[in-house]
Amino acid sequence: MYGTIWALLPPVVAIVLALITKEVYSSLFIGIVTGALIYTGFSPIATLDTVINEGFINSVADAWNIGIFMFLILLGTMVALMNKAGGSAAFGEWAKKHVKTRAGALLATFLLGVLIFVDDYFNCLTVGSVMMPVTDGHKISRAKLAYIIDATAAPICMIAPISSWAAAVSGMVDEGVYSGIELFVRAIPYNYYSLLTIVFVIGMALMGFDYGPMAKHERNAREKGDLFTEGERVTNADNAPKGSERGKVYDLLIPVIVLIVCCVVGMIYVGGFFEGVDFIDAFSATDASVGLPWGSLIALLFAIVYYMCRRLVSFKEAMNCLTQGFIAMVPAMLILTFAVTLKTMTGLLGADVYVAGLMQGASTGLTNMLPAIIFLVACFLAFASGTSWGTFGILIPIVTGVFTNPTTGAIVPGAEHLIIIGVSACLAGAVMGDHCSPISDTTIMASAGAQCNHINHVSTQVPYVLTVAAISFVSYVIAGFVQNVVICLVIGILLTLVTLFVLKRIFGEKAVAQSAQK
Repeated sequence: MYGTIWALLPPVVAIVLALITKEVYSSLFIGIVTGALIYTGFSPIATLDTVINEGFINSVADAWNIGIFMFLILLGTMVALMNKAGGSAAFGEWAKKHVKTRAGALLATFLLGVLIFVDDYFNCLTVGSVMMPVTDGHKISRAKLAYIIDATAAPICMIAPISSWAAAVSGMVDEGVYSGIELFVRAIPYNYYSLLTIVFVIGMALMGFDYGPMAKHERNAREKGDLFTEGERVTNADNAPKGSERGKVYDLLIPVIVLIVCCVVGMIYVGGFFEGVDFIDAFSATDASVGLPWGSLIALLFAIVYYMCRRLVSFKEAMNCLTQGFIAMVPAMLILTFAVTLKTMTGLLGADVYVAGLMQGASTGLTNMLPAIIFLVACFLAFASGTSWGTFGILIPIVTGVFTNPTTGAIVPGAEHLIIIGVSACLAGAVMGDHCSPISDTTIMASAGAQCNHINHVSTQVPYVLTVAAISFVSYVIAGFVQNVVICLVIGILLTLVTLFVLKRIFGEKAVAQSAQK
C-alpha cells in the first residue's frame, strides 16, 4: 500500500474524528494507529512496535522537535514572568485607554502579527501573550484571537523575504533555474492566499461581522462576556498568582523587544552570519529549532535580571515561573507530539510518492490550468499532512521540473511566467492547508498563543480559510491565462472585497434579526 491513496487515510481519520468528537488527543492517536496498521499489514505486535519506536520515540527524540519544545517552554516562562512582574496587566490597562474599539483591538493584533514576520512559531506565541489583555478587554473571543494570530503567522512569513520560511523555500529550489531567493521574491505578488488573507482580515475587522461557528463565539463574548463558548477553558489566569501592582507598560515592551532582537540574532548566528556569511544567506542556512531557543534563553535571562533589578519579582518567584511556563505549554507540546508522530506515519506510507504521481499526471495537456491545479494539490497535501514545509519540499522540485527542459535544465519557451505562478501556487496552497489543518504545528501554536481550545480554533476558522482559498483558486485560474501580475492581483483583491460585502449583506442582516428577536 506504499505510495497509494491509503497513505492519506490516517490524517483523514484523525481530522474527521477531531472535528466530530472535538477531542484532539484520542483522534490523533487513532489516526496514528490506523497508519501503523496499514504500514505493518495489520500485524498487532508490529503495529505496537511501529507506534512506539518509529512513531513516538523517533518523533520526540528528533532534534528539531526538541528545539521547538525548548522554545515553547522558554517562551511560556517569559509569559509567566511578564504576568508576575505586572507588565502584561499594565499593558492591558494602557490598551484599554488607547484602543477604544473592537475593530481597533483586532487591527492592533493584526499589525503586531505583521511586524513579527521572522518566524511563525515565534509570531504565534509572542502576539498571543502581548495582545491577549487587549482583546479580552474588548470582549473578543479567544477563537477570534487565535484566527488573527494564525492568519498573521504562516501567511505573513510566506511573503516576507527575511524569514525562516523564505530561507526554507530558497533551499529547495534548483539553482540552475533561478536562485532560491530570487524565485521566492518573484513569486510574492502571485501568492494570492497570503495576500488576500491580509485583505480579508482587515475587511472583516472594519466591517464588524462574522459568520459560521465564529459568529456564535463572538456573540457569546460580546453579549455574555464568555470568551470560550465551549470546551475546556484553556487558561491559567484564575489560578495564577497575582502580579506586581508596580508593573509598567515598558516592563512588557522591553523584554519583548529584547526577545525579538535576540531571536533574530540567534537565527542569523546559527546561519553563520558572524563567520562572514551575508545576512540573506545566513537566514537561508539557519535552523529555527536552534536559533529560537538560543535567542529566547538569552532574553529570558535578561528578563529575570531586569525584573529583579526593578524589584518586581524575587529570585524565588522567577524560578517558580519556570514550572508555570512549562505547565502552560504542556497541551501544545502534547498535541505537537501526536501531530508529528502522525506525519511520520504518512511518510512511512509514501504520501509524498502518491502526490508526486498525481502532479506529474496532471501536467499533461493542462498547461494554463496548472497553477490552479497545483494550488489545490498543495492545499490538500498540507491539510492532510499538517506541514507546509513538507508540502512545498515535495512539490517545488516537481513544479519546476514541469516547466523546464529535462535535458538542458532551461525553462521551456513560453513558460517564463508560468513557472513563477506555479511555484507561488504551490507555496500558497501549502500555507492554506497548513493554516486550517488540525494537525498543523502552526495551528497548534496559534491555539496555544491565544490559550484557546484547539478544536474550537480549527472549527471557527475553517469557513474563513475556505472563503479565501476559493477566491485564490479563481485568481490562479485567471493568472494561468492572463499572466499579468498587476491585473491578476487587482482582480483578486476586488473579488475579496466583493465577497466581503456579499457576506456582510447576508450575515450582517441575519445577526441584526437575531438580536431583534431577543
